[in-house]
Amino acid sequence: MTQNQNRRILLASRPTGWPEPANFRLVTEAIPAPGAKEVLVRALWLSVDPYMRGRMSAAKSYTKPVEVGEVMTGGVVGQVVTSLHPAFRPGEIVEGSLGWQDYAVAEASLLRKIDPGLAPIQTAVGILGMPGMTAYFAFLEVCQPKAGDTVVVSGAAGAVGQIVGQIGKINGCRVVGIAGDDGKLAHLKRDCGFDATINYKTSNDLPAAVTAACPNGVDVYFDNVGGAVSEAVFNSLAFKARIVICGQISQYNLDKPDLGPRNLRYMLVNRARMEGFLVWDWRDRYPEAIRRLAGWIKDGRIKYSEHVAEGLEKTPEAFIAMLRGANLGKALVKVADPA
Repeated sequence: MTQNQNRRILLASRPTGWPEPANFRLVTEAIPAPGAKEVLVRALWLSVDPYMRGRMSAAKSYTKPVEVGEVMTGGVVGQVVTSLHPAFRPGEIVEGSLGWQDYAVAEASLLRKIDPGLAPIQTAVGILGMPGMTAYFAFLEVCQPKAGDTVVVSGAAGAVGQIVGQIGKINGCRVVGIAGDDGKLAHLKRDCGFDATINYKTSNDLPAAVTAACPNGVDVYFDNVGGAVSEAVFNSLAFKARIVICGQISQYNLDKPDLGPRNLRYMLVNRARMEGFLVWDWRDRYPEAIRRLAGWIKDGRIKYSEHVAEGLEKTPEAFIAMLRGANLGKALVKVADPA
């Protein structure tokens, strides 16, 4: 890439079912110039996350979709190249929703300064970014765990799930993780301290497996998956159980809508509470979460893993692989090293 070029990955078409490489298009353009009070940022790390699949759809959601022909949305850790705003200086590391491209111009108000001394800079889109904020606030504020609670996490080996489980252990909970790969499940028990795990792909009777792993019922269910996995967990809800809907990745790539959960009577009988969660609602409290999570990392109470692809051009491939569950922990694309 020459100095006056900016590679950008655009949404070429809206997928039906699973996204394919043909849904994306790589183009090369001139590097944009910042205007008054704007900042030019060079991408170092890109984040790929499940929510991006929803942004590829024209269906009504909590935010507007990416339009066909627009750069794909996504979180970026980058380095300031040029700043026309006094709050930022060239060379500083920042984070923002800058999309799948080498360079982006952003308003200063949309950027967050990153302290490279706190943790590796890519954690600003991982455990110290949106996934970490999601785990922290959805679990602690919505689920309101108590010592002794049994916590079940679906999608437990992902960027959010593995952090939820470890926060659960810090709070004195018994934690059960559900994932679809034995290697991931071994990691959850060995490295993240989960008490029990369930492979939803190989279980012959998933509801029975949940019941066996949770003999006293499920007090907290952290739902990253939806579908049949969640239906299996509902069978074992405890009295006054709390459920947070953080993601529904099993539903994102379906050609036709799945049948909804048919066993909500367990919620009725047990007077359970279910609540949807969007991390943006908690942005005013991000500094609190970053401070506590960074402290837990430093103290060795939380471990995190990353699944890294190399090169901007590999981003669609990394995104599709993440949707299919290939990643252990946070899925990232490394674009460049800091100058």
